[in-house]
Formats: sequence, C-alpha cells, structure tokens
Amino acid sequence: MTGLLSYIIPKTKTIKSEYSGQLEITTKNGKKHLNTKNANYSYGALQLILKFGLDKIDLKKVNSVLLLGLGGGSVIETLRDDFNYQKHITAIDIDPVIIKIAKTEFNIRNTSNLKIVCQDALQFIKQNTQQFDLIIIDLFIDITVPKPFLELSFWEDIIKSKSSNGVILFNGSLEKEKSEDLKKVITFLKSKVYNVIVYDKINKVNTIIITESL
Repeated sequence: MTGLLSYIIPKTKTIKSEYSGQLEITTKNGKKHLNTKNANYSYGALQLILKFGLDKIDLKKVNSVLLLGLGGGSVIETLRDDFNYQKHITAIDIDPVIIKIAKTEFNIRNTSNLKIVCQDALQFIKQNTQQFDLIIIDLFIDITVPKPFLELSFWEDIIKSKSSNGVILFNGSLEKEKSEDLKKVITFLKSKVYNVIVYDKINKVNTIIITESL
C-alpha cells in the first residue's frame, strides 16, 4: 500500500547520522531515494550521474571494483542491473548508519561478490595493499567533498591501489565551478601520464573525472 500511495503523496522518514546529519528516505513514485538536506545521496540524480560515468568505461576489462562511498548502494545496483557487472566489489563507508540504511532499505548487503567495510576511506586507502581495476570515488558530506580527499597524498595512495591498466572514476564536485583543489588534482593526475577526461556540468553542476592509463 505504501508503494501505491507514494505515487500520490511522497512519504519521507528521517534518520540522524553522526557523519551526514539528517538523512531522508523518501518514497516517491514507488521508488526510494536517500537524500541529505541539500543533496541526493542515492537512487536519484546521483545514480544517473554515476551511470553516465560508468557508461564511458569498458567494464568487460574490469575484474575488481573498489567503491569509496557506499551511500545507499545505488552504484552497486547500477553496476549489477544496468551493466550486468557480476564480479567482486569492495565498498567502503565510514558511516554505520548509512551501511544499515543500504542493508535494510535497499537490500545492499554482504554477499560472495560484495564486501562492505565500515571504515574511513582515507584510512582504508592508506593501508590497502590490493589493486583494483576500477576505483569509484564518491565521497561527500552533504554537497561537499571533504578536503582530505582533495589532498595529493590521498591521490598518491589511490594510484598505488589501481592496477596497471585500471580506471578511476571520481565524482569530483557538486559545485558550478571547479575549486582550486580539484584543479590541482586534475593537474596531478595528468602529470602521472594518465588520460584524464573531465566532464563538466553533468546534471548542470556535477564534475565527473575519468582517469585511464595511456
């Protein structure tokens, strides 16, 4: 009944998170969305933006995925359902509330080909010794990428975690103009002799960056 009523009157419930503030789970037109005060976190505009980026990548060559920033798990849904990607995904999120929401509201849970880790992405990538064919970086607090994830030391660790022919997909900004920090990241990646493709104003504001080895 809730699903049918959502086509007439959207239903929203709120959950408090230490990291993300007040989260909203809204059922609209029979589909759930996870939002913060100012941004869509999962299963809405964000899902379409990351689908745009994934569509630019040859996933047939990808045997392992590292996802930094689980959210409600819409990227995983997109990989599985839209691109039929059934290989292993490791997903990292610092927020246990977010992980619980992904599990209970969106049925995103640990399986033989999905490992969800509750850990700070900064700490995880610094300690990581495994290499991945695709690293998806989708790290926001509300509409902001926390500054540590725009530091070049973080990107040094990202490069170490990427396989020799691996790809990086970075959801870099929800702002109309790229910040100076984001510009420095782009310059840094180009200095590593990577092919760096920048897609500006996806969904009018988002910046998506895809980095591949030449």
